[in-house]
Amino acid sequence: MTETDVQPFSVSAKFTIAAEDNCTDIIFDIADKTPDRTVFLHKRGDEWVPMSARESVERITAIAKGLIASGVKPGDRVALLSRTRLEWTLIDFAIWSAGAITVPIYDSSSAGQIEWIMQDSGATVIILEDDGHRDAFNSIQTLPDTIAVFQIDRTDGPSAVAQLTETGADVHDDEVTKRRATVGSADPATLIYTSGTTGRPKGCELTHANMLSEVRGVLEGDLLDELQRRPEKRLLMFLPLAHVLARAITLVAIEAGAQVGHYADTSTLVPEFARFKPSLILSVPRVFEKVYNTARQGAHDGGKGKIFDAAADTAVAYSKASERGQVGLVLKAKHALFDALVYKKLRAALGGECAMAISGGAPLGARLGHFFSGVGIPVYEGYGLTETTAAFSVNTPAARKIGSVGKPLAGNEVAIAEDGEVLLRGGVVFKEYWQNPEATATAVTDGWFHTGDLGKVDGEGFITITGRKKELIVTAGGKNVSPAGLEDVIRASALVSQAMVVGDQKPFIATLITIDPEAFPAWKERNGKPAAATVAQLADDPDLRAAVQAAIDDANATVSHAEAIKKFRILPTDFTEETGEMTPTLKVKRNVVAEKFADDIEAIYAK
Repeated sequence: MTETDVQPFSVSAKFTIAAEDNCTDIIFDIADKTPDRTVFLHKRGDEWVPMSARESVERITAIAKGLIASGVKPGDRVALLSRTRLEWTLIDFAIWSAGAITVPIYDSSSAGQIEWIMQDSGATVIILEDDGHRDAFNSIQTLPDTIAVFQIDRTDGPSAVAQLTETGADVHDDEVTKRRATVGSADPATLIYTSGTTGRPKGCELTHANMLSEVRGVLEGDLLDELQRRPEKRLLMFLPLAHVLARAITLVAIEAGAQVGHYADTSTLVPEFARFKPSLILSVPRVFEKVYNTARQGAHDGGKGKIFDAAADTAVAYSKASERGQVGLVLKAKHALFDALVYKKLRAALGGECAMAISGGAPLGARLGHFFSGVGIPVYEGYGLTETTAAFSVNTPAARKIGSVGKPLAGNEVAIAEDGEVLLRGGVVFKEYWQNPEATATAVTDGWFHTGDLGKVDGEGFITITGRKKELIVTAGGKNVSPAGLEDVIRASALVSQAMVVGDQKPFIATLITIDPEAFPAWKERNGKPAAATVAQLADDPDLRAAVQAAIDDANATVSHAEAIKKFRILPTDFTEETGEMTPTLKVKRNVVAEKFADDIEAIYAK
C-alpha cells in the first residue's frame, strides 16, 4: 500500500473473539444449552434421521478419545481424506477436541497429491474413506511407517469411528475437556492445501480466530435473517468439505440453528432436494448454471422453449426493476403469470422450501443472479479465497448489488492497489502459509493480503471482481483483456460446458469451447444429426458452429471490438476433474488446458 492507493473501505464488528475461544465451542455450547436440538440429519435408506446435539457431542468425544489414545498430541496434524458425509464433520470436531489440527485432502486427490500434503504437513494420522483411498495411500513409498491409518468404510474390520471409539474407551471424558481448554483462538485450526490452478499446493494456515471471525461475521449481518425466522431450517451440504467454503458455511449453519445434512452424489442431487427440502442451498456457479441450462433445455425439448425464454427474460427484468424499486404493473402481471407457469416448478425442483442460496468459489454472472432472484430464489453472491477463510464479502438482503460480490464481512477491510489488485485484511484473513515464509512474505505486505484478483470498490463499499491478475490477457496489439466476463456469458448457453479465452501475445482474442455432454444428445435430435455422432465428428458442422457462435455473439456484445472473440475452436471432449483440466471446485486449470490443447490454440492462429 502507498499513499496514492484507493482509501480502504472497512466494516466494524460488534462481536469479539476471546483468547480462549475455539471452534469446538460451537457444538459443545449447543449441547450444553439445548441438548435435544437436532443438529444433523443423517441419511439412512431414503429417510433423513435426526441427530441431537447431545448425541453429536457424545460421538465427537468418543472419536477424540480414540485419537488421544492413538498418540495424537496437541498441535499434531491429522489428515482427513473423504467425500462429504456426516463422519467428516464429526471427525473434524473430534480432531479439534483432541487439540490437533485438521488437514483436509480432496477425495479425488492422486497418490502424488496425498504424498505431498502428508509430507509437507507432517501429519501423524490419516483418516480416509474407502478401499480406493487406502490403495492410493498404500502406493506411496516415501511416507514413514509410523503414520496411523483409519478407514471410514471397510468390510474387513471395524470402521474408523468404531475403531477409534473402542481404542479410546478407557480415556476419561475429562481428558477431552482438558484438551479443548488448551486450544486458543490464535492457534491453528486447519491447514488447507490450495487446490491451485498452477504450481504445487501451499498449506494455508487458518486459526480458530479466523474460522470464528467467518462464522460471527456472517451472522452479524442480515444474510440469514429470513432463514432464522423459520421454525425449521435445513442445509444440504453437497460441496466437498475439503474446500473452505463448504466447511465454513457448515459451521455457520450449525451456529445459526440449521439442521445440516451431508450428501456426496451430485448426479442425484435434484431428486434428493425433493426429499430433503432445503431452506438454504450453498453451491458454486457451475451448479446454478446447470440448473438453469437443464431447465431451459427441457423446456425446448418439450416444445415450450419460447415460454421458458420469455419467462427467463421476465425474471431478469423483474429482478433488475426490483433492485431499482421500480416494478411496473405490466411487468408485475407478466411475472405473476410466469410464476404460475414456470417459476413455481423450478422452486419445486429445489424442494419447494428454499428461501435463499449462497454462491461462491467463482463469479456467478449478473444475468444468472437476476434470473434466480426473479424466480423467487435469491442467490447471494460472495467472494473469498482459502486465505480469507471462505467469504470475505457477501451480498445480503439489505445490502445487495447483483453483479458485485457484496460488502466486506464485519471486522474486515478492502482496498484497491494502483494496479487494480484487490487487497484485503481483517479477522478472516489467514495467518501464514505453513512453513513457507517466502510465500507468506510475497502474499502479505504491511498487513494486506494480495489476492491476485483485479477489481474495484464503489462508494458504498460494494466490491466487483473484474478478473485475475495472472489471467489478464495482453494481445500483440497491447490490449488488456480479462477473460472471466466473456467466459461467464458463453457458459450461459445450454449447449456449452466450458469456454476458455486465449490470445496472450496473439493478434486477436479467441476461445476454446467444450460441449455439454448432457445437452448434446437432445441438440443432435432437434437438428437432425446422427445420434451416434460425436463432438469431434460434428466440430465443423455449420449448425453446431452457429449455435456456439450465438453464445459468443452474446459475450462480444459486452466488450469493445478489440476485446471481442474473433475465432473459436470446439474441442472433442469436455474438461473434467478426472482428466485434469478442472479443480475439485470446478474451476478450469488454465495452464493445464493451454498445455494439453496447445496444438488446437496454434491451429486457431495458423488459419
